[in-house]
Amino acid sequence: MADLLMKMPTPYEPKRVNRFIVRFHSSLGINEWYVSSAARPSAKIKSVEIPFLNTKTYVAGQFEWDEIKVKFRDPIGPSAAQALMEWFRLHAESVTGRMGYAAGYKKDVELELLDPTGVVVEKWLLEGCFLTSLNFGELDYSRDELANIDCSLRMDRCILIY
Repeated sequence: MADLLMKMPTPYEPKRVNRFIVRFHSSLGINEWYVSSAARPSAKIKSVEIPFLNTKTYVAGQFEWDEIKVKFRDPIGPSAAQALMEWFRLHAESVTGRMGYAAGYKKDVELELLDPTGVVVEKWLLEGCFLTSLNFGELDYSRDELANIDCSLRMDRCILIY
């Protein structure tokens, strides 16, 4: 047991879940400080079965990045609800029924994890992000919490830069 503890570096500093910034494309008007929580990327790899006689072996098949959940605070001004709804309208306009072009609504998003001094220690580039769900939350006279907005983002690719 003592040998195991000796292998840990003395100046060890772990990444923390409360040190992150999500940066949206500047054209969207979504401020970094709107975000109250976000998920890091996750992926799945399908397995392809290769049957032979009475046995099976497997190889890796197609992979897919999972959707990412992001929670936003909704201040009075500037309004996160307004900024997110404007992005949503690039996807689909509920008044006219018009759908948008992917080139218009797909945006790159950056997810950065920070060290204690604010230096970026992990950076993800989420390419081709678009909204798959947008939930403006519940209201309740008996509670005094902040108003939040939940959304899910689907992306084409996730690239861990460092």
